[in-house]
Amino acid sequence: MRILISGASVAGPVLAYWLTRYGFTVTVVERAPALRKTGGHAVDLFRPAMDIVEKMGLLEQVMAEKTGIERLTMYREGRSRPIELELRRMMSAVSDRHVEIMRDDLSEIFYDATRDDVDYVFGDSIASISGDGGDDGEVTFDSGRTDTYDLVVGADGLHSNVRRLVFGPESDFATWIGAYLAVVSVPGYVGLDGRTEVIAGAGRMAGIGSVHGDDARAVFLFRTPRQLDYHHRDIPRQKELLREHFEGMGRQVPRLLAELERTPAFYFDSITQLRMDTWSRGRVTLVGDAGYCPGPAVGGSTSLAVVGAYVLAGELAAHGGDHTRAFPAYEAEIGDYVRRSRTFAVNAAKRIVPGSRFDLWALGAVVRLINHLPVALTTAAAKVSSKGVRLHDSIVLKDYASTPWPRSLSASS
Repeated sequence: MRILISGASVAGPVLAYWLTRYGFTVTVVERAPALRKTGGHAVDLFRPAMDIVEKMGLLEQVMAEKTGIERLTMYREGRSRPIELELRRMMSAVSDRHVEIMRDDLSEIFYDATRDDVDYVFGDSIASISGDGGDDGEVTFDSGRTDTYDLVVGADGLHSNVRRLVFGPESDFATWIGAYLAVVSVPGYVGLDGRTEVIAGAGRMAGIGSVHGDDARAVFLFRTPRQLDYHHRDIPRQKELLREHFEGMGRQVPRLLAELERTPAFYFDSITQLRMDTWSRGRVTLVGDAGYCPGPAVGGSTSLAVVGAYVLAGELAAHGGDHTRAFPAYEAEIGDYVRRSRTFAVNAAKRIVPGSRFDLWALGAVVRLINHLPVALTTAAAKVSSKGVRLHDSIVLKDYASTPWPRSLSASS
């Protein structure tokens, strides 16, 4: 059975790994001319995704590439004294098993684990999928070639081409949740050594953290009262908007903004949530951000994508490749996880960037409280509810190799 996956970032290679393990023949098509090594930003893997990584035999490789950032130094506009936060204290409240890793490093690990068993086609993209939801299986590519596949999966991110072709324009499903994120690769000229330095103001926040050796990432988050007008591929306009919203901010910010002219990698996007009632139509389905992005930087979308890919492959195997049964089972299996991630992301987007001077003061008070509470007490308090910060660890994965179908993926008590 031949399956075409669009997208070679995270969800695509993870899905390809499990599908080939179950005996499917997989092709992955990627618009970029080669595996993306453009710097990327740090992403988090929480317990369920880490468990999947371990099942894939890739835990050692992932842990070797962790960012190693352990402390955060936060300055607030108008105040000279910084606040220090030991990140372990905060992350232990979120998950018992967690790693922060650069997205491109994670993508490369997944690609290397699948490259010998999967047909990767770089520098091409899907131009059309025949029939209603690919019912006749014919796919035409931008290169002009055509081919026939039994199933097509969009794993091509928030601005998914497959979703546009099969379900309609992005505007039909995307909901902006109030903020913007930019990531810039910069020289590691600040002596950070496992530390992130942040400056926060009302409605905006900028920081820099070391990655590997002399490499570093500058991260910008800001709020606006209304959605900005720009195209997601218009990089000059995005840089212009970034300069406008961080004008006059002190400390490292002017130097970080100066790097915009020579950075080898730049990422800018709205913190947008996808809300679809279903992410399957005919022989086509979506996985990861293409189908259910809770919001970049606020919803644990990378962990959700890894889990979604694992579940989709498992349900296809459990149903013998019958998509009419496997796709609904896949959606039912991760539906609760998706919905709770959306709710969490909306709340996080409201809090991640202080909206006022009072919010800025409150942020400092919360950081000081975390610093003074014992780690065990912070973790115990977070475990009281699986609907909040512990939502990822509350997910129980189905073992498709040994557990008879069906058994629901559910929140633990």
